[in-house]
This record gives sequence, structure tokens and C-alpha cells, in this order.
Amino acid sequence: MMEYKGYVGKVEFDAEAELFHGEVVNLRDVSTFQGTSVGELKQAFQESIDDYLAFCQERGEQPEKPASGQFVLRLSPDLHRQIQLAAAMATMSLNSWVIEQLETALGQKAHPRTTKKKITKSGRPASTKKAEQS
Repeated sequence: MMEYKGYVGKVEFDAEAELFHGEVVNLRDVSTFQGTSVGELKQAFQESIDDYLAFCQERGEQPEKPASGQFVLRLSPDLHRQIQLAAAMATMSLNSWVIEQLETALGQKAHPRTTKKKITKSGRPASTKKAEQS
């Protein structure tokens, strides 16, 4: 994966042709690039993005944003209800709850509702051992 100006390129290697080739994956328009070395590939990727942006400017069009920050999600009414309940139980808005879950799934945030407990040498949580000694 390569990134330039917010656009992401997916790269593959064709062993038979001894050529790297890639495609910009977060554009609806088709934008491809290729190279025989990593340096050549990187340059071709950046030129592909720069050419796309120049083309949009020439036509007086706004370039497609890599991500707008919004997306529509279709799901079953039952799943929707379950998610709404989970958000309400966490005293969060539906939007905030979904964002937190997605960040957690991508490893960008520690699990939101997990607290670490100190474990003793016996393998028990420290609070359990202390309670037994009392």
C-alpha cells in the first residue's frame, strides 16, 4: 500500500513481466501506475495522482476526496436495534459508539470498556488474592 495526498495505491508484482503495477483504490475513476523498481513505482504513483488533480482543475471540477467522513450503512432492523441499545447502555450516541467500535476493530484504540487488572504470580487478579487474605 502506498499513500500520497490522501490517496491510496494498492500494489502488486507481476513476476513474469518483472513489473510492479498498482491502482488508486479510493477513487471511482480508474487511475493506474507501474514501475520496474520501488523508486520508479513511487514516482509513477505520485505522477498519477498529480495528473488526476491537474485534469480536474483543467475541467473546472472538484477532485474526488479520498474520504468525505460520511458513509451510508444498510443493515437489518434487528441489528440496528441491537446497536442502538448497545450505544444507549454505554451512554453514547449511536454515531460515537459506532466510531469507537470501528477504531477498536482497526487497532487504533484500546478496547473501550476493558480495564487491566493486576495479575499475581498465582495467576489470580490481585483483588481476589487480597480478599482471600482478609
